[in-house]
Parts: sequence; structure tokens; C-alpha cells
Amino acid sequence: MDTLALAEGVKRGEVRAVSRLITLLENQDQLGMAVLQRLGASPWNAAVIGITGYPGAGKSTLIDQLATAYRRQGKKVGILAVDTSSPVTGGALLGDRIRMQDHAGDAGVYIRSMATRGHHGGLARATHDAVQVLNAAGYDIILVETVGVGQDEVDVAKVAQTLVAVVAPGLGDEVQAMKAGLFEVAHIIAVNKGDREGADMTLHDLKEWVPRVIRTVAVKGEGIPELLEAISEHQRIVDLQDHPSSRPR
Repeated sequence: MDTLALAEGVKRGEVRAVSRLITLLENQDQLGMAVLQRLGASPWNAAVIGITGYPGAGKSTLIDQLATAYRRQGKKVGILAVDTSSPVTGGALLGDRIRMQDHAGDAGVYIRSMATRGHHGGLARATHDAVQVLNAAGYDIILVETVGVGQDEVDVAKVAQTLVAVVAPGLGDEVQAMKAGLFEVAHIIAVNKGDREGADMTLHDLKEWVPRVIRTVAVKGEGIPELLEAISEHQRIVDLQDHPSSRPR
């Protein structure tokens, strides 16, 4: 497949073309880079939302709920789930993708697991390029889930317009560590598993660091409307910053 044909397939939103191009970019193939250059002029329409935090906080379940909510709004959703690499094949372990199987039959949701392949900072090496591909393919919402390594997981702030840090009650030491790094770049904190003991204290403590702290119970869908509104509010701020002439007079 030549660069023009692959680029046109991506622009038409063809899943095979999108997947092939991301694979080429992951493998640092010259054909992939040539196609990406052809897509470079694509207008930026996607809202890119980063979901980060410690393992076990419920990031994948929260993303699953967000994807469901955005699909109810009629939006096309792309999910880039960064997984740790398999020690045997070097590929993604697919743990996050397995937890999102409810969307497997939905043509309006694209889920891609990406292996870190030794890359640090919570993202895969080709994540930024994959975001560009999904934007060119017409996805309205792009959810980027980091691998879940904790405090130094700040590379996603360079990719996402809105960054949501997910924590759970009872992670006292971890939360203290996150304050030194992740909380300095997060725009919203979701205290997931918010029906557990200690949730009120965690909420109170975190509000001193980040202005928007939302209590969620992702497995029950609780707090998802509030989280959606917080994300939308921040996206509006981003839009005004990027397009100051659009401010109301």
C-alpha cells in the first residue's frame, strides 16, 4: 500500500488503515512516517483526554464508563491503552483492552493497546503519533490511558489537553508521592472507589492541591456525569486559550 492510499484510508476512518498505520509507526517504519506527514495538515478536532494514576485505582473501568457516556452523545471514541510490554514478544499484555470488551462490537469505538517497549514516562514511544492518526480519522474523543507507574507519569501532559489523575482511598503513601509530580500537571482528580472507607478524607486532602476533585464509583457509574462536566469545562477553557477570538464579547 502506497502512502497516498493509506493516508486516504485513514481520513475515511477505515479501521484497517488506522491500525496498519499505527503499527508502522510503532515499528518506526519509514512508510508510516511518510503517511503521517501527509496527515500533518489535518484540522485538529479531537478532544484528547489523558487518564493516569496508580495501578489498581480503576483507570480502565473509568475509561469504559467515559466511552459509554460519550457514545450516548453520538461521539466517535478512540482509546489508546498503554500496557507494559510482554517479556516474550515485546508486545502489549492487553490487560486494559480485555477490560473494555463491552465496546468490542461498537464500530464507533476504536481500542488500541500499545506496548511501552522500554519507553518511560507512562506512554509508548508512538502514542503521540497514534493520537494524530486518530484525529485525522475523525475521532471526536481520544482517551489515552497511561501504563500506571505513578509519580513520574507526566509525559501524557504533553499529549492530552485535559489530564485526569485517578486515585483510590487508602493509598496514603502513593498519594503523597504523586503530589510531587503528577498532581502538579493534573487538571482533574477522580477519587475512584469513592464508596470505600477513607474516601471523604482523601477528597478533603486532595482539594488543597487540585481545584476539581470528583468522587466516582466507576463500577456503578456513580460520579461519571460530574466527571464529564468537569472535563467539558476544562476543554472549554482550552478552546478559549487556543482561539481567543472566540471569546464572547
